[in-house]
Amino acid sequence: MKKTVNFNKGFIPSTILSCAIILFGLVGFFVKGINFGIDFKPGLIEEVRVATPVAELTYDGSASISVDLSAGQMDIIISGSGVANETRAYNFLQYDTVAKLADSVNEIDGVTMTVSNGGFDTTKLFLNSAATNQLTNAPLYIYPAGTSDVTADDVRAALSSIESVAVKALGNGADSSFQIRKGVSASKDEEGAEQSQAVVMSEINEALYNKFGKTNIAVVKQDFIGSNFSSSIARKSIFLFLLTVIVIWAYAAIRFHWDFALGSIIALIHDSLIMMSFIIWTQMEFSTTVLAAVLTIIGYSINATVVILDRIRYNLKYMTEAKTFTEILNKSLSDTFVRSVLTTVTTLVTVIALFVFTTGSIKDFSLAMIIGLISGMYSSIFISSAFIAACRKNWKPEFGVHHSLKRAKAAEVKTE
Repeated sequence: MKKTVNFNKGFIPSTILSCAIILFGLVGFFVKGINFGIDFKPGLIEEVRVATPVAELTYDGSASISVDLSAGQMDIIISGSGVANETRAYNFLQYDTVAKLADSVNEIDGVTMTVSNGGFDTTKLFLNSAATNQLTNAPLYIYPAGTSDVTADDVRAALSSIESVAVKALGNGADSSFQIRKGVSASKDEEGAEQSQAVVMSEINEALYNKFGKTNIAVVKQDFIGSNFSSSIARKSIFLFLLTVIVIWAYAAIRFHWDFALGSIIALIHDSLIMMSFIIWTQMEFSTTVLAAVLTIIGYSINATVVILDRIRYNLKYMTEAKTFTEILNKSLSDTFVRSVLTTVTTLVTVIALFVFTTGSIKDFSLAMIIGLISGMYSSIFISSAFIAACRKNWKPEFGVHHSLKRAKAAEVKTE
């Protein structure tokens, strides 16, 4: 027979400890505030590639010539007074190498295409979207995809002098592009917002130019998140959290009892506040990735709590000798304690591995998960149980039900 541990002795100390940590986090909220990531405040999102150009285009003439490059072909649009307005299309099935493409493009009067890697596949070419596609005396560079040996860590190192910059690799290996995110101060007027955006873009691009060379940086796209959009994300995140809590409360109330359901919700809110206290005092960037960790812990915590609640409900029915609810609670917690610990520890092993071997937002996610997993196990055993014990301090066994169960058990023994 398993030994029954008196977990109830830890209810009051654990409640005091949790209240102290949450109060400490509340103080931190007013003293330090939350370090919101780019997802929750206005800022710049820029995607860049680092590659050495395979060709450059120049034009010396009076016409207006622009270039449009897609995955399947390159179009050169010629217009202006004194020239025949036309569009010359170069399909990459026909012009499958840069050298073949250059031979045909150089037939246009005034246009010069200089090649540095003539054998490169034309279907993998792209342009710098931040540069004009109008041909002039200044070179328009054409870049090759899948040739870079630069990593996300290299880009982070190049931008290390700029505060609050997040870098994420998009794609794999040599074909990677890099998403760069940087928050800016919210501005009340549109002109001020545009100025802030221009300053941030210039700062980031200059740092990249200094590290990799100006001609080797190609901007794939640039987006700016306004203050209204970032506020909308914050509101939706709060709504998502509240909706999750309400749905879990409804499930627990239907399956168990109102005090069981409320105890599980208190445990969830407790875990969220403990995680937020840690995030506030460590000034970890609160991004959508960290929010995902909080929501994950909510799901994990309710799972551990439901196992305990189910055991309590079972023991309420079959522990006919129990005179107080505390006896049933301690027995239920003792029955499920090993399972709770082993489940948490095995999950922690994986999460700790993520924390040790990853960088960036995944590292933040795993660190938040570590705190949440420990808090979730602790709250399932002590916090929700303490609340339920307080609600049922005047609990008395239902004599009729227990007497019937005793008679049924006695009949089973007699039959055997």
